[in-house]
Amino acid sequence: MADVAFIRSQLTTHPDFPKKGIVFLDIFPLLRNPIAFETTITNFLYHLTSHTIPRSTNGKVDVVVGLDARGFLFGPIIAMRLGAAFVPVRKKGKLPGQTVSVTYEKEYGADVFEMQADAVQKGQTVIVVDDLIATGGSAKAAGELIKQQGASVLEYLFIIELTALKGSSHLDAPTYSIIQSDD
Repeated sequence: MADVAFIRSQLTTHPDFPKKGIVFLDIFPLLRNPIAFETTITNFLYHLTSHTIPRSTNGKVDVVVGLDARGFLFGPIIAMRLGAAFVPVRKKGKLPGQTVSVTYEKEYGADVFEMQADAVQKGQTVIVVDDLIATGGSAKAAGELIKQQGASVLEYLFIIELTALKGSSHLDAPTYSIIQSDD
């Protein structure tokens, strides 16, 4: 538990960002502190290797999907350490080639996520990584893109979960968050 307290101690808050009434939890200080960053990655990897992978049917994670944009900061490192592929899910119009897309609702309105059509293959096992889960809209959209490709989500990983918003209840697989916050 000391690692969780350490990670939490590195977060900063920004009141009224991005709009009045929101208290934004900033994960960027984790990236400025190499020990905090490594502690965060290690926490995820320990969880994955001790809980998630043993539950998977093929005993591994094939693909790590990172959500635009903060999932890109953690996802490739986790993928590399697991020997898995990394696939970005991006906002509409940001990926080249043929894409699949899904429209979703988030805290501040509707948006569209896309994934390259050949990035995830039928039958692969996938984990989804992002910095924070609030209402669950973007993570749910990523899960829908993965399902469209015939793959399955083993788990959704987040640094922070805003538990009062119950976002994880909208997802089709278990979630893991290092820090839970009621704010």
